[in-house]
Amino acid sequence: FNIQSFFNVSWTIPKISFPLAISFYTFTQIAYLVDVYRGETKDRHYSLPTYSLFVLFFPELIAGPIVRHHQLIPQFHQLRSFVFSHKNLALGLTLFSLGLAKKVLIADRLSPWVTLVFNNAAAVNFTEAWVGALSYTLQLYFDFSGYSDMAIGVALMFNIQLPINFNSPYKSISIVDFWRRWHITLSYFLRDYLYIPLGGSRRGEIRRYFNLIVTMLLGGLWHGAGWTFVLWGGLHGVYLSINHGWRKLNFTLPQLVGWLITFLAIVVGWVVFRAQNLQDATAILKAMFGLEGVVIPGRTDGRFAWLSHIGLQLQAWDKFSYLSENIKQNLVLLTGLLIAVFFLPNTNEIINKLSPSRWLAVGVGLLLCLCLFSLNQVTEFLYFQF
Repeated sequence: FNIQSFFNVSWTIPKISFPLAISFYTFTQIAYLVDVYRGETKDRHYSLPTYSLFVLFFPELIAGPIVRHHQLIPQFHQLRSFVFSHKNLALGLTLFSLGLAKKVLIADRLSPWVTLVFNNAAAVNFTEAWVGALSYTLQLYFDFSGYSDMAIGVALMFNIQLPINFNSPYKSISIVDFWRRWHITLSYFLRDYLYIPLGGSRRGEIRRYFNLIVTMLLGGLWHGAGWTFVLWGGLHGVYLSINHGWRKLNFTLPQLVGWLITFLAIVVGWVVFRAQNLQDATAILKAMFGLEGVVIPGRTDGRFAWLSHIGLQLQAWDKFSYLSENIKQNLVLLTGLLIAVFFLPNTNEIINKLSPSRWLAVGVGLLLCLCLFSLNQVTEFLYFQF
């Protein structure tokens, strides 16, 4: 489309259907081929069935985690992988249920808000833009980390350990810290197979920043052939460059300030990532930062009427066109979810503290039943499209 627009031509391009999970198993095989080229597999001779199982291992096939050969294949040859484990089955089913709950009970609940706001980007006001942006920030996290938990849980039922892919990313106090917590296996892939081969930090600071930006631009392009994805990647490349440059100053911000700046930068990035085009992204960001006025819930004749004298615009709850019904209750839910991701332990930490028991079995069973009863509409995992 961009080439046609640039050269003012019109080509008929047939619709191409890609195989399911093409991006993830392509990454897996790229990593393996590079490792072979580097000589890192000299002492390992894998048969075709073993290699095929490694590439097509079903729990992580659709959306990761992205697994390296040395992390997975040796487990296929361990005797304990073939011995039934009550503990692994219990913990795996628990982790699977928690992941499914993240997706069905939380991420899908936020989906209508996200759709309304981003489908009406040019018309939303300050409050609606922030609700939409925060809703997508949470929806994407609970959707993708939920799938990762499910994949790790299913693998654990087969006595296979997959790497952790999320570690409370919204608790990060810097962008560098964020990428050590968000989609961890992708971060390692980009580091080991793009950033370091480009030269990493070995060729001076200017080259380091260039390598960071190029790596993240390509990471953004991997998510989709659209300018919003490229811009999102570029933003994070700039974020990382600023973060590394700031460290050179040897000036440490208070953790609370670092966390706030980091989280706001992440939310801005997700707005660009989710928007249908750059114009929509710009419109939502302008609304979020008050460039189109600051509209907040409230009565013009109520106790907060004085806010209108300092430039804020008060609007009745039922006048917010691009928020769903039961606005007050849903805002309570949104606030509760934000508190949860900021302060509560994540599923990995919960699993590490659990031991199989009857009460755990009852609780997991009830949670799983609640999830199954909630599957009354079809919603796909967000990361399936990437």
